Amino acid sequence: MSLAPSDTTDDTLLGGRVRFRQPAAGYRAGIDAVFLAAAVPAQAGDSVLDLGIGTGAAALCLLCRVPGVIVTGFEREAAYAALARHNAMANGWAERLRLMQGDVEGAPDLGLFDHVLTNPPFIEDGQGTRARDPARAAAHSGDVPLAAWLAVAARALRPGCTLTVVFPARREGELLAALPEGDVRLLPLIPRVGRAPKRLIVQVQTGRAPGLTRLPGLVLHGDAPGFTQAAESILREGRALPLDGSLPAA
Repeated sequence: MSLAPSDTTDDTLLGGRVRFRQPAAGYRAGIDAVFLAAAVPAQAGDSVLDLGIGTGAAALCLLCRVPGVIVTGFEREAAYAALARHNAMANGWAERLRLMQGDVEGAPDLGLFDHVLTNPPFIEDGQGTRARDPARAAAHSGDVPLAAWLAVAARALRPGCTLTVVFPARREGELLAALPEGDVRLLPLIPRVGRAPKRLIVQVQTGRAPGLTRLPGLVLHGDAPGFTQAAESILREGRALPLDGSLPAA
C-alpha cells in the first residue's frame, strides 16, 4: 500500500500544537490516541514503545507533552510508518521517534522500555465499517489475537514499568484477562453523564502485587456543546491524564 499526497489530509492535534498527516479515508486517528498518550506516566529521558504506531498520533502527543522522552514505534504497514516518520519530521521530533517495521505476531526482540502504549486493532469482522484496502482494514480488525498482541507488549517492558492500553469498554473482560500480572488501573471514558462508557484506558504496572482499581470515569461531554473542561484540558491543552484518581477539573 502506498499513499499519494491526494490520499491524505493535514490535520492537527492538541489544539494545533501537533501537525499530523493521515489517510483521507479508511482508518483515521481520533481522540482515543490523545487520551492514550495523556495517560502514559513518562518523564524526560524515559524510553517508550508505541506498539502499532500507525501514523503516529499517540506518539506525537506524547512527544509534545514530555520533552526529552524517546519513542520507538513498531508498525506493520510501510505507508503508515512513512507517514509517522513524516509527522515526526514536520514537528521537529525526528531524532526522538524511531521506527521499526514488522508483524506484531512473531515480532523480533524489540528491546526493553520504561513504558509501552498501544491501541490494539479491535473492530471485529462484521462490526462497523471495514475499509476496502486490506492494509487499512487490518488497522481496524487485524489478524493478531489480543492476548498475543499484549504478550509482545509485556515482553518489551522493564520490570516495574507500565503498559497503557485504550480498548472498547464492552470487551473489558477480554482485555483484563490478557494483561500481564500487576497493579491495574481502569479509567472509563464516558460520552455523557448517565451513558455507558465506550472506551477504557487501562494501565498495568508490572512488578507490583496484583490488583484492580476502578477509577471514576472521565465524562467527555456535558450539557453545553463541545467537550467538558476536563476533557478539553487533555484534548486541546495537552494536559496529562493521571490514573491515580486525580482527574482534571470538570
